[in-house]
Amino acid sequence: MRKTAVKTTKRKPPFDPKAFLSKVNGGRTLAEYREHKIVYRQGDPADAVFYIQAGKAKVTVFSEQGKEAVVAVLGPGDFFGEECLAGQVLRLATVATLTECAITRIPKAEIISIIHTEPSFAELFISHLLARNSRVEADLIDQLFNSSEKRLARTLLLLANFGKEGDSEPVLAKISQETLAEMIGTTRSRVSFFMNRFRKLGFIDYNGHIEVHRSLLNLILHEKPEIRE
Repeated sequence: MRKTAVKTTKRKPPFDPKAFLSKVNGGRTLAEYREHKIVYRQGDPADAVFYIQAGKAKVTVFSEQGKEAVVAVLGPGDFFGEECLAGQVLRLATVATLTECAITRIPKAEIISIIHTEPSFAELFISHLLARNSRVEADLIDQLFNSSEKRLARTLLLLANFGKEGDSEPVLAKISQETLAEMIGTTRSRVSFFMNRFRKLGFIDYNGHIEVHRSLLNLILHEKPEIRE
């Protein structure tokens, strides 16, 4: 009997969102930023979405009177600039690096195409949007109902990635007390007072860099412990 050859077709490998975001291809670019560099400014054209491969950046808004407020700190795995997908023409905030960063830029047309054709990327991106929305709601509740001391504790825990998937980062990059004050809506002197208090309580170590201990969660979850003289 004559054997018939079976024609095999090469299967397309599954789409890997992380690999997609790490490669420079088509309109995607990967840029290295030193600390304290502007990625884009409030009022710039909104024509791309960005993804942080490494490092941390802050999102800042400015009022017409020039008052500045830090509304978010971003880290590896975070997208930003997604407002362009909702029809926003100009940037609503300024994004600047806090540390050295590696950031992928994805043009608006390309990311729209990938969202439509690759369900795994769409799932990743939607998860990011839902997490960002939950964070905004939590930040609003925090501002309305919590003391500035608890807001600072929560901000330090978030910056150290406690409660997020993956390993926490207890030693924070260089983040000034001025930035922390802008994030929680208080003065630098109050931040300094609370930081010294946290250090006395053993919640943090603070000597140039900030090392956050898990015990700081006690301030969020339980009554505040008193300092024993």
